[in-house]
Amino acid sequence: MEPKASAMKPAGDGRLARLIHAIRWAAMATVDESDPYVSWVAYAPEEDFSCFYLHLSRLAKHTRNLLDNGKISLAISEPDSGEGDPQQLARLILQGHIEVVADDSDGYDAAKMHYLKRFPDAAMLFDFADFSLFRFVVETGRYVEGFASSHKVSPARLQRVSSLA
Repeated sequence: MEPKASAMKPAGDGRLARLIHAIRWAAMATVDESDPYVSWVAYAPEEDFSCFYLHLSRLAKHTRNLLDNGKISLAISEPDSGEGDPQQLARLILQGHIEVVADDSDGYDAAKMHYLKRFPDAAMLFDFADFSLFRFVVETGRYVEGFASSHKVSPARLQRVSSLA
């Protein structure tokens, strides 16, 4: 049985913002026909957490899944040190949809520079014809601050906490 969701405490807001900023690698779930498919991706959150940028190869199964069915979920977790109770690790599950950021669109250059600020080593991948930039737009989420501490996360809440990291 899932613990009852409660209002997020201010301390939890800062921990949530630090989690999003500090972790760069997330589990990504997509829909493969009717089955779930999970892979790992690097992500770059917009400064106000209004969206998250992903730079993906169109040759990858997860990207083909996203192009066929734009539903996406990202799971971000604090690292497990191997000590203590892993259920106390903060984790965030976000759900929403994906949009292609076309390389001839008005916001492409800014989105690309934002992504490269976080992942400068990815610059050469922008020259590969099979790679595209995607914008993950969050519709809902759940933040688990630790065991029995679970909170709904809306896009508005993400934007409010973005400056707290």
